Amino acid sequence: MARVLNFNAGPAALPLAALEKAQQEMLDWQGTGMSLMEHSHRGKDYDALHQQTIALMRELLSIPEDYHVMFLQGGASQQFAVVPMNLLPAGKSADYVVTGAWGQKAFSEAKNVGTVRLAATTEDNKAFVRVPKKDEIKVDPNAAYLHFTSNETIHGVQFHDNEPDAGGVPLVCDMSSDFMWRKFDVKRYSLIYAGAQKNIGPAGVTVVIARKDLVEKGRTDIPKIFRYSTQAGENSMYNTCPTFGIYMIRNVMQWIKDSGGLDQIEKWNREKAKTVYDFLDAHGSFYRAPVQKDSRSVMNIVFRLPTEDLEAKLIAEAKKAGMVGLKGHRSVGGIRISAYNAVSLEAVSKIVAFMETFAKANG
Repeated sequence: MARVLNFNAGPAALPLAALEKAQQEMLDWQGTGMSLMEHSHRGKDYDALHQQTIALMRELLSIPEDYHVMFLQGGASQQFAVVPMNLLPAGKSADYVVTGAWGQKAFSEAKNVGTVRLAATTEDNKAFVRVPKKDEIKVDPNAAYLHFTSNETIHGVQFHDNEPDAGGVPLVCDMSSDFMWRKFDVKRYSLIYAGAQKNIGPAGVTVVIARKDLVEKGRTDIPKIFRYSTQAGENSMYNTCPTFGIYMIRNVMQWIKDSGGLDQIEKWNREKAKTVYDFLDAHGSFYRAPVQKDSRSVMNIVFRLPTEDLEAKLIAEAKKAGMVGLKGHRSVGGIRISAYNAVSLEAVSKIVAFMETFAKANG
């Protein structure tokens, strides 16, 4: 069966090697006579896999030993509430930087937990086309933490080497849609969370990387299952963990390592993004990329055509040609190419060639 070129924003493309590994081991995992999905999460066979997955992530990202690595459930959306539940004590406030829809959702959800303050927003007439300059971010030095979203999947806006400077305030980041697209200094952050379904695995697992001292100081007047201290203390197995999703993350981590590590992944990702943006800029009379160049996302490339009818036509014709997942989010419309780690340069070159042909036929 021929596989389509998958540009979905999440759940998204997975490395073929990771999928084939799962296919080979589906019925008999490592000679145990049963699928990994059938193993007890508290058995020694699964535990070895769990520890290997954490070790691979630590190796690839150089995660220090004074950070916990947790595999949780509920998605990044649950973390919108869990972060302030743990880190925002009564009598304090938390700061938020909003650069798109997901930052807005995180800010709004945190309001249900405690006092929050907008440190910066780049919303302009309900649109987001850039990240803020550092001097636009006004951080309260007494804030419990500063939260930002590194990559806005819907609006195609991304921080690059200009992440907010939190000073002495703990920095919390939602990295759901650009986690592990390149190396980064984990020590800059007090807590990182990311839904797996963009870059590192299937839906159903949320990675949380958190400073151990921050976890230890977390609030204890919340349900135990939502406490980072509970989950970290039980190695993410306070309740039944999403074993197969974690197994798939292991497969993806191994693929990253076998591919040359995150330095190579970053090189491929930058080349893919450059291929698309160079094309869009060269065809600006037909394809319009709204995001400012210094804020353009490497992962989620958004653009518009002259009319919505032409956008619908492009999506339909691309699907016939074996390219799917190009429809922009329902809240903003347009076209979106999500070029996550598992999307090949060849796939990106093919969609660009298709777009060139489409522009000539419809321009």
